[in-house]
Amino acid sequence: MEKKNLTRFAWLSIASAIATIALKLAAYWVTDSVGLLSDALESFVNLAAALMALAMLTVAARAPDELHAFGYSKAEYFSSGAEGALILLAAAGILWTALPRLVSPQPLEQLGIGVAVSVLASAVNFGVARSLLKAGKEYRSITLEADAHHLMADVWTSAGIIAGIIAVYFTGWRRLDPMIAIVVAANIVRIGVQLLRRSALELMDRSLPAAEQDVIKETLSRYEGRGIHFHALRTRSAGARSFISLHVLVPGGWTVQRGHDALEEIERDIRASVPGSSVFTHLEPIDDPAAWNDNTLDPLVGGTDKKRA
Repeated sequence: MEKKNLTRFAWLSIASAIATIALKLAAYWVTDSVGLLSDALESFVNLAAALMALAMLTVAARAPDELHAFGYSKAEYFSSGAEGALILLAAAGILWTALPRLVSPQPLEQLGIGVAVSVLASAVNFGVARSLLKAGKEYRSITLEADAHHLMADVWTSAGIIAGIIAVYFTGWRRLDPMIAIVVAANIVRIGVQLLRRSALELMDRSLPAAEQDVIKETLSRYEGRGIHFHALRTRSAGARSFISLHVLVPGGWTVQRGHDALEEIERDIRASVPGSSVFTHLEPIDDPAAWNDNTLDPLVGGTDKKRA
């Protein structure tokens, strides 16, 4: 599947958000439960996040150009970051609504209908979340993964609220409703902070996960028996794409053609082991002492570029 076709999952998320907003507002309307209102407000966040996901997936699908030679994949992080910010705003709205009810609790009405409608909305969210999570992992889309985790959090939030409403029904303690809404807000804050943190780290060119780096190193180890060595391995991710660079040290007596063929083979193997990766290699003679002195992450920071000295 091409990247641009991932937008169909964003449209699915948009449709789900609209449906669950209607269902949860209906549940709030018949019960007057502030817990269900908090759940409905979070669904508005889901809709905003889905619209943002659609926009950023469309941008991320653009082909590289002269101004963006490495592509537009990082646009996905703006979506997950914006979703984190919207989640925090939703949490503030929930607290604004719940705190007055904690002081002056209100009776709940028609709980059976409200709970039934909320369960139906949660079932819709659960099905869509599973679909988005599967697609996000398969196509390495942080936008779809973030949306999926948000929807799953919404499912668990709804479950907690429904449990609270049932508890109010059996105990008659009305303050349980706003208290659960406050707990929901706290959970939403946690999710929002996690999304903002992950987006910030990825925008700062964090290295690939340790598991993927181990796969790269295992691939490179197969060449050591042929007298080829490596250093200055650097990695970063940008949405669904990975960027990998390294220095390849070969015997100094090799011809340019032989060295070139080796690099082509190494790059091909790495791309096969890390799908969606762009690999950049730099050839050096293993017999030259200077070749072993330029493996700092940044010569401008790490010291003098000894190779050119």
